Amino acid sequence: MGVADLITRVDAICKKYEKYDIDKLKDANNNINTNDAFASLYTAIESDLDQVIEKSEVAAAEKNRAFAVALNAEIRRSKARLLEELPKLQRLAFKKVKGLSKDELEARNELVSALKERIEAVPDGATRKPQPTHGLESSSSNRKIKFGSTLDGTFDNTYYQQTDETNKFREEYEMRRLRQDEGLDVIAQGLGTLKNMAKDMQEEVDRQIPLMDEIDDKVKFSHQLYYRNIYELMW
Repeated sequence: MGVADLITRVDAICKKYEKYDIDKLKDANNNINTNDAFASLYTAIESDLDQVIEKSEVAAAEKNRAFAVALNAEIRRSKARLLEELPKLQRLAFKKVKGLSKDELEARNELVSALKERIEAVPDGATRKPQPTHGLESSSSNRKIKFGSTLDGTFDNTYYQQTDETNKFREEYEMRRLRQDEGLDVIAQGLGTLKNMAKDMQEEVDRQIPLMDEIDDKVKFSHQLYYRNIYELMW
């Protein structure tokens, strides 16, 4: 492989992944007109986050425990306030802005996710260290996937339109469901018949019990009479 081919491939790879370069995205946001609400809000949140990080470093190095606790409480309040701004920033990320390409708009969603991770990672005296996931962490490239939605976050109605195939499937499903309902009705009728038969059998058994008791008494009497006659014949 020649040097020219190597340079060409490196340039292609860099161009492919340059949309994930945070510094370039910041420069692009600064060059966009002031009507870009996402860039303005993102810059403000990032500036506040830098201040929170500085306070966190001061709290970590503070020897006075009471002062460190007070700083950590202030850091937690600041983190909560910044996290409350993220849903608004997420909505603005899908808003089309003049001068931005489709890839740059999609990369903004990555910026919001990365910003959330940075906010949550700031030590505040109560935040637990993230546990190792042993390679099970989700890929950040999949966070921008929005099933059934367009770039602006709205759902595409054409995706849910019915076709001839879906209509046939629905008709077949309805027919099968009706057949199952009819089968269940037949089973219910059969169970009702069996219940009535069992009830009649129980009534018949109840009527036969006195007769069986009477037969048992007669058998016992006959047995006693038999032995008494034998005894009389022997003596």
